[in-house]
Parts: sequence; C-alpha cells; structure tokens
Amino acid sequence: MGGKYRRMKIGVFDSGLGGLFTLGAIAKALPEYDYVYLGDTKRLPYGSRSQETIYQFLKEGVNFLFAKDCALIIVACNTASAEALRKIQQSYVPKKYPGRNVLGMIVPMTEASASFARVGLVATSATVSSGAYDREFKKRAKKSKIFSLATPLLVPFIEQGEIALMRPALKEYLEYFKNKRIDALLLGCTHYGIVKKEFQKLLPKGVAILSQDTVVPKKTKEYLARHPEIASQLSKKGTRAFYVTDITPELTKLANKWFGKSIKIKRATIDKK
Repeated sequence: MGGKYRRMKIGVFDSGLGGLFTLGAIAKALPEYDYVYLGDTKRLPYGSRSQETIYQFLKEGVNFLFAKDCALIIVACNTASAEALRKIQQSYVPKKYPGRNVLGMIVPMTEASASFARVGLVATSATVSSGAYDREFKKRAKKSKIFSLATPLLVPFIEQGEIALMRPALKEYLEYFKNKRIDALLLGCTHYGIVKKEFQKLLPKGVAILSQDTVVPKKTKEYLARHPEIASQLSKKGTRAFYVTDITPELTKLANKWFGKSIKIKRATIDKK
C-alpha cells in the first residue's frame, strides 16, 4: 500500500493551454513533485458552455488525471472552477475517489484580493454569470468591492497566439473600469496571465494585477503544508507529463512557450462514450 502512494502525482487541468502557464509557475516553486497536465484543447473554450456541459467535461478530465495516479488535482480553469467544482468536490470525488482532492481557482484568487478595497474582475461569460467570485468575496474578502466584466473575446485570440489582434478588444474592455477607481485587477481566467503585460500597459499606474501564476504556487505550497495526508502521498521525482485532447503544430509551439521550456505532448481521449 505504501509503495502505491509514493508514486502519486499532482494533476493540473485546464480547458486549453493556458494552464501550462500556471503549471510552469507551480513547478518552479515546487520542482520536486511529479506533475501531469491535461488541456482539453479539442473543446475549448468553456466560457460559453452550459453548466451541465462544463460539469461533464470536468468530470471526464478528473477521471483521466486520477487514472494517471494523481492524488491532488488543481483545476486551473476558472470557468470549470466556477461552474462545476463544488459538485465535483462534494458529490463526485468523495464517493469515487476517497482520500483524493480537487482544488480550484476561485478561493485562492479571492483570498489574494482581500487586501484591496476595489477590485476589478475580468473573466469568461460563464465565470461572471455564475456569481462564484461574488459569493466568495462575501465570505473571504468582505471589505473588498468587486466590479465584474465578462471578456469573452480574449481567450480565442490568446489560444491562437494572436496577441496583436487581441489588443483592440482588450482596450475596449478595460474602458469599463476607468471610472471604477479600482486598485487591483483580478485576472479570472488562466489564459489572461499569459498577456499580463498587455493588461498592465492599459491600466493606470498603481493598479495591482492578480494572476494565477503569482498566486497559485504559494497557495499550493500552503495547502500541502496544511494537508499532510495528501502531501505524504506525493512522490518527489520531478517528472512531468503533458496531455491535450487535440494537437496541432501551432499548439505545440505555444505550449513550449507558455510552459517555459520544450515539452513532449501526448494526445488524450477523455470523452469516451
């Protein structure tokens, strides 16, 4: 039994490639652990999908990663975190995978916002309409006021590497915050951290940017310190495995860029009928 648990890994799931940016930051902060990445590139983006569909997609992703011997899964996708994570955590995982856990983005990103008075949120339509960030702010950032804006045009541009084409849409979106006097902007989508500098250029000086690549590594470290029952299962061989549900030459090029080094990607089928 002990030998089995020593081989357990940390899984990272995203709707596309954006989570590689988050995983790169986690692996840099915690390099000793073994990681398995799954990006559902075939069905990207999740932001315009129904709650029922997003739940099904996340369930399939979780099944795949647990089958790869992950003891802990980090859902880097804010949309999946907002629309499906609670049900996965409360109903699905305890029954099917006792002793394992799945974490999302909403709680750590909200906790990181608590020291700011006026916070802007940019995210997918599904994340904003779910109200997940509003609910968590009331619990974990009670003194912060949140101003939410759905920014659905950004992910397709970023996922295709078309940053120049994205800029006009981004500029128009950020006009919404001009009279809101925000002191921080929460990037509520895993892809947005990749273009953090583009946001910074358009924001007033002094506005802090909260993104997953800076928040989640620290929160993951804290979680493992608080949960030795999970941490003790994790092997420390420094291995990395990468899977996506659809592969193209452009995707491979972007994956290497966003993870920060050359990686070998395998194709995964997770929507087995």
